[in-house]
Amino acid sequence: MSIHNVFVLGAGTMGSGIAQVFAQLGFKVALCDRDGAALERAQAGIDRSLTKLEDAGKIEPGVREAARIRISVTSDIDEASTADFAVEAVPEALDLKLQAFRDLDRVAPPHTILATNTSSLSITRLAAATRRPDKVIGMHFMNPVPLMALVEVIRGTATSDPTTKTVMDLARGLGKTPVEVKDYPGFVANRVLMPMINEAAFAVFEGVAKPEDIDTVMKLGMNHPMGPLALADFIGLDVCLSILQVLHEGLGDKYRPCPLLRRLVDAGWLGRKTGRGFYTY
Repeated sequence: MSIHNVFVLGAGTMGSGIAQVFAQLGFKVALCDRDGAALERAQAGIDRSLTKLEDAGKIEPGVREAARIRISVTSDIDEASTADFAVEAVPEALDLKLQAFRDLDRVAPPHTILATNTSSLSITRLAAATRRPDKVIGMHFMNPVPLMALVEVIRGTATSDPTTKTVMDLARGLGKTPVEVKDYPGFVANRVLMPMINEAAFAVFEGVAKPEDIDTVMKLGMNHPMGPLALADFIGLDVCLSILQVLHEGLGDKYRPCPLLRRLVDAGWLGRKTGRGFYTY
């Protein structure tokens, strides 16, 4: 399958990063969000990211400007009507993602593959909201998208072999390393990562140690580049809680979210993006 035009739904951190990576590699990209302010932030963030990559010598001179030209922004989902490949990156809530897939399925041409950047939700369930479940697949990029090499590729029950091959090849073409995984809650990355973050939150909750000390143990003792609580703040505590809730529902009580994590989210202290989480920024 030949892919030229890419449609990205959702202009948050992940959506803008996905749009940037596709544009860097020569794809024409339409980045869509109902929130005009989000589109403005995305454009500014993409420009900053491309400038940093150029200044660091990680992209060739001229790539920055060419990538910017290839990205158009829109609030109209009907622009997916020209897409060969569409990926949604709306917030990690099942109702929002189901509606995104219904909308994309209605607008996009029959040949278009519909991918989701979900970090935990069932691909099979999202695919069932469309008339093309064989062309629905998970494509879970890591944050920050322009820098992280991994992409989890997740097949739903009905995802076809040609769809899977196309997406695996596409990820490699983007300079990523795709890993095919089964459609289970949290896939591999978050099934392994989130219990560590949750257990670190329990250690704070139970008074075992302070957040900075827990992170120091994991950085110096386990050679992690970032401690689990600083990482949780970077990801967003609301996102971590949503993923843990999916894991808890699907895989049992060992994934029960820490009450402290719930309390911080209830307070609106979501990490870096709000200025406060386990740490104050």
